[in-house]
Amino acid sequence: MKTGGIEEISASFSIKRFLIFLLILTVIICGAILRSNIATGLDSFTFDEAYHIGSGASYLQTGDFRLNPEHPPLVKLWVGAIVSEQGFQLMPFRAFQDKKDEREFVETDVYFDNDPDLIQYRARTAMFILNGLLLFLFALAAKRLFGDVIALTAVLFLAIDPTIAAHLPVVMTDLPVALLSSTAVLCAVTAFRSWRLTDFIYTSFTLGLALSTKHSAVITTATVLIIGFAAVVFLSNGVKISVRLRRFAAVIAVLCGAVIILWSFYFFRFNESPTTSDEQFNRPLASKISDVKSPLYRQGLKIMADGRLFPRAYIWGMADTIRAGAEGRAISVLAFGHLYYGKAPFYYFPGVIAVKMPLGLLLLTVIGAGLLFFRKIPPEFTAPLVGLGVLAILFLIALINGSSYAGIRHAMPIIPLLALLGALSIYRAIESKIIFLRATVGLALILAVLSAIPVMRPWEYFNEIIGMSNAYLYFNDEGIDLGLRTKELVKYYNSNLKPQNELPFVSYPSSQKEWQRRELDWVGKDDERDKEKFSGDTLNGTFIVGANDLSPVLFWDTGKEFRETTPIARSGNMFVFRGSFPISTATQAQSLYYRAVYGKIYVAEPDAEGAIDMLSRSVRLDPKAFFVALELGNQYLKAGNREESLKAYRIAGENAPKSDNIREMIFRQIERVETESLTEIEPLRNPEFE
Repeated sequence: MKTGGIEEISASFSIKRFLIFLLILTVIICGAILRSNIATGLDSFTFDEAYHIGSGASYLQTGDFRLNPEHPPLVKLWVGAIVSEQGFQLMPFRAFQDKKDEREFVETDVYFDNDPDLIQYRARTAMFILNGLLLFLFALAAKRLFGDVIALTAVLFLAIDPTIAAHLPVVMTDLPVALLSSTAVLCAVTAFRSWRLTDFIYTSFTLGLALSTKHSAVITTATVLIIGFAAVVFLSNGVKISVRLRRFAAVIAVLCGAVIILWSFYFFRFNESPTTSDEQFNRPLASKISDVKSPLYRQGLKIMADGRLFPRAYIWGMADTIRAGAEGRAISVLAFGHLYYGKAPFYYFPGVIAVKMPLGLLLLTVIGAGLLFFRKIPPEFTAPLVGLGVLAILFLIALINGSSYAGIRHAMPIIPLLALLGALSIYRAIESKIIFLRATVGLALILAVLSAIPVMRPWEYFNEIIGMSNAYLYFNDEGIDLGLRTKELVKYYNSNLKPQNELPFVSYPSSQKEWQRRELDWVGKDDERDKEKFSGDTLNGTFIVGANDLSPVLFWDTGKEFRETTPIARSGNMFVFRGSFPISTATQAQSLYYRAVYGKIYVAEPDAEGAIDMLSRSVRLDPKAFFVALELGNQYLKAGNREESLKAYRIAGENAPKSDNIREMIFRQIERVETESLTEIEPLRNPEFE
């Protein structure tokens, strides 16, 4: 009876402790959501959100996954379910001329067939709930391995970080995949310690959710398999061979369970359409796979498609991810004030984290890393931290070898590890009697709070190393801006320009569909009406420019004149200039290219002759933008003009960067055009697309 009474008291204490943990965790998460809601309350849609929301609503209402297949459907289904439940109108499907045409179709639904502000409110609510739940799951997984204090302080670390605050309400996949990936790895460490069925189920569940969120979760899958196989090989000493084989099978079973969960989000259907087996994508899967440069990747994608190992929409998205993300595209990257083509140097992503995270949080992370390195932590903490370290290293390797356009958001799977290291320093300070450690950790935490919490518009946050006001002079990735100031752009137009019937020149990274819906008028909206504006040697008037377009670039540096001019107004990373500026060859060349591509080629009724004329003029003005000549070569190839096609491809080859194998592909294309029948040669995929 006495022993039983002690056990009852212990159980009662454990329950109370767990309830207190849940209460504190709920307060921290709700506080993070409240802070984010206030700090981001004026944000417009990011460039991708309307595309994701409309696609998700379409998935739910039609059961068809043809739209926006480059991302798995979990986030889109979640938000689509909420906006559809409260009423979301869809247009009937039609054929699409590549991705931009499809995107505009979906955005028309969001901006014109529905109330975009109401849709944004519902979408933000949906994402606050989803990301709040994912923070909750992460904390529970951390609690099992590290205890209450570290789990709670890790979530507090994430709640303070401005990047997390900026992403909590947005309909994007970066924060969900970061939280789910870290949770899956923590669950895997627990499972491959205990070898219990329930822990395998937790691991499969969280890994499957990660795979269903973003294609980069294949890195998470590799990490889980590494942890599992390492446990079978190195942590099964003295165990019978039969037991080892069962454990090996358990690791494979975890993977199979995760893949089953992925299939469930596509309704266990290979075809994207419920009504036909014919492909309905904006570009055929075979063409999408052929766009991939690596023969190894291409073969892997073909095996997936031929074997129907994954849903066809998932494979299409994987091909898109490999080409645009892993292999890179024709973009100019500004990193730490230096220009690079496609990919920044290896230290770019660690450096971006270092300048986007509050210095106080960085100090906590460094202290925690030191405690881990010098083994000043309980030994049972080492395995989960090493597991997350493997995840972080694999992600960094992929990021270093991939495109660098997205900045901090693609590096977010690394942040939960940093949060746990920071929490480890707080835990050690609480447990330790060393006054210096306590004072340092306490000061770091206070500095982090003071630096981060008051910041409004946290998407634009940079710490004191770079500063928020001039960050665009050092970086031009999506961590600078992704269209979040569009409402302010329209407000400025309505207050300062519309009453005088003045049309601004606008260069800002948001959707023109949103501009139209919000009744913004701008120079270039109507080519016929505005052609006189471009008839002279200068452009005169008001210019509204996003910080990304002010940064130096390798191709078409249209922001050069503005960088040397003082703006008459500024709202964060949106600048307003007024005056007379020369029409540079860069401006003309860029305008001709985009008008040709999106106004003449990838439209329902293409105008090949008009496209060739515009592309030819663009190449003459600025041949350094090699992809313009490449697209011109493609158009001449389609027209059957061998001589002109060769001329264009040669110009592209001469100007293509030597660091990219697109140059080799262009020269191989030249050899084929010289010797083969033109009808048997496929155009090269324009590396500037996606």
